[in-house]
Amino acid sequence: MLGLGREKTLRSGLDGFRSAGGRGCRWLAALVLLFAIGGAAQAQDAGTQASPQTQALQQGAAGEADENSSRELEREVRSRIPDLQRLFRDYPIAPPDTSSPRATLESFLLLMHEADRLWLDVRSDYQAGGNFFLSGEQQRQLDIVRMFIDKASEVFDLSDIPQTARASSAVEITLQFQEILDRIYLPELEDVPGAAAGTFLDAQEAASLPARWTLPGTDLVIAEAGTEKGEVRYLVSRQTVARISDDYEAVKQFPSRADTGEDLYAHYIYTPGNLVAPRWYALILAGPDWLRGEFGNQAVWQWIALVLLAGLAVSVPVGLHRWNRWRAVPVSDARRRLRRMQYPLSLFLTAFAFRYLIEHQVNITGDVLIMVGAICEAVQWASIAWFAYQSVDLLASWVMKNPAVPAASLDSSLLLSAFRLFGFALAVVLLGYGATRIGIPVYGVIAGLGVGGLAVALAAQPTLENLIGGVILYADRMVRVGEYCEFEGLAGTVEAIGIRSTRIRALDRTLITVSNSDLAKRKIVNFSRRDRLLFRHTIGLRYETDAAVMLSVIEAIRAYLIGHPRVMDQVALRVTFVGFGAYSLDIELFTYVSTADRVEFLLIQEELLVEIGTIVRAHGSNFAIPANVTYVGRDGGLPTAGAQSSAPVAREHA
Repeated sequence: MLGLGREKTLRSGLDGFRSAGGRGCRWLAALVLLFAIGGAAQAQDAGTQASPQTQALQQGAAGEADENSSRELEREVRSRIPDLQRLFRDYPIAPPDTSSPRATLESFLLLMHEADRLWLDVRSDYQAGGNFFLSGEQQRQLDIVRMFIDKASEVFDLSDIPQTARASSAVEITLQFQEILDRIYLPELEDVPGAAAGTFLDAQEAASLPARWTLPGTDLVIAEAGTEKGEVRYLVSRQTVARISDDYEAVKQFPSRADTGEDLYAHYIYTPGNLVAPRWYALILAGPDWLRGEFGNQAVWQWIALVLLAGLAVSVPVGLHRWNRWRAVPVSDARRRLRRMQYPLSLFLTAFAFRYLIEHQVNITGDVLIMVGAICEAVQWASIAWFAYQSVDLLASWVMKNPAVPAASLDSSLLLSAFRLFGFALAVVLLGYGATRIGIPVYGVIAGLGVGGLAVALAAQPTLENLIGGVILYADRMVRVGEYCEFEGLAGTVEAIGIRSTRIRALDRTLITVSNSDLAKRKIVNFSRRDRLLFRHTIGLRYETDAAVMLSVIEAIRAYLIGHPRVMDQVALRVTFVGFGAYSLDIELFTYVSTADRVEFLLIQEELLVEIGTIVRAHGSNFAIPANVTYVGRDGGLPTAGAQSSAPVAREHA
């Protein structure tokens, strides 16, 4: 038989269930009813275990009508409670009621009550069985326990916890808070401001509620945390969340008031696995007692496992690096790039496996887990950024060497620089996102650069100049890779144009590197851009050649050049006598050869010069050889009046 107070609770729970059904939160109302029925069953069992005299007094005090009414109400309530599994299937993402301090506290208590019950049942079944792994049904029940704990963690303001460790930290905070509440005095829920869980007050209905409510006798605060979808949210405050660990340490030695007395949080953090310890934990239990000793909120065996796994994680990339150093370097450029991609991939997989083992098998918790999670997250995102950059570089190499892409339709240096810029930008974006995951305020840092932007711009001025200089080289098409140019004293073939500098291969095969900003300011003579090559020479005939012979030589050379198929006589052709040289009669040859290839031009020039020499000799002349005339005389000193100077004697030396 149910008491009058329990009957009132059941009726209010039934009313809450009816109202919550229309709001999509029937699972929470069902938990309210289950909690009430459980309390009623415990009260009835307690009455059964009392003395016969007490039972007689209770039966005499309660009328037959009240007994029938209570039984009918209990049957009605049980008939209206749906299956929890079906409720989770229909409303898997329904949040807990946090529309008032009472709703927040009551939602947490109801969720954790059901989570504790299922957790202990699954653990007992698994330990009693002989299976090495959890059965399908046990795994399903354990997933429901995690779902209850996850929903219970939504009553906390976890905004100060890094996102990488938020999921695991939420479980610890939830279990610690549950153990705290089990060891302290809790007021009657009717005395807590607000309505019962499942009512979901809107902002207007919650206007009269206080902004903060403190659990009597504690510093545990449930405060208003804003409005979401028209409903006020009351969460356990950030300051309270930061103190929960210390509060738990202060009360964990006291006996529990509300459950079987087992500290489920201590069981969770000092045992491996996730909620249920695996079979191999029996090896730890069979070992010496000091392995299960506590140090730094971890068991000793957990510290040993952490050190061993950390050493193994470090040895994997180091071993891969040394193994690649012993192996022969691939001849193929693509294979060399693929080998370089092994390093970020191995780092990512190693960090992922290390974090899984630490978090889900060894079950490291607390600040150590936050630190390990942050390090693993940083390594993983750095590896992803590195892998993305290497992938873009591999794609650039494939595009430039792919025979399906016409080589003449693209500038390989420009394309490579564009791919590198894209890969670098992609890597920076990934690193920035990874930094936000571990709690580094990247966007705040970027915003702060606006204040120090001037200093950054001044410090980066040379780099920006080189970058802009490279853009100018590309935009104006001054030079391209493979072209032969002169740069005010420098001459050579352009090998590469990078983001910061340009590399030039000189004729003596030395490599000259010039910054883009400096190169853009220089006077550039680009020999590779010529559409035709100039043929210009001056030949000297001997002074013994008379005028008629010289004119016939000129006419013969002009006729030969006009008749040559590669000489552009229609553009410019001059074969003229231009003057008396120091030792020759000078004839200028001026025309253009129809080719842009210097090697081909040299062959054509060789042919023209050989034939011109044949023409000169065929007309009875020859090329002049430099000659000097030396005058020899006697020196008689200074001339005197009437004295006769010696007659000079001249000798010509040819």
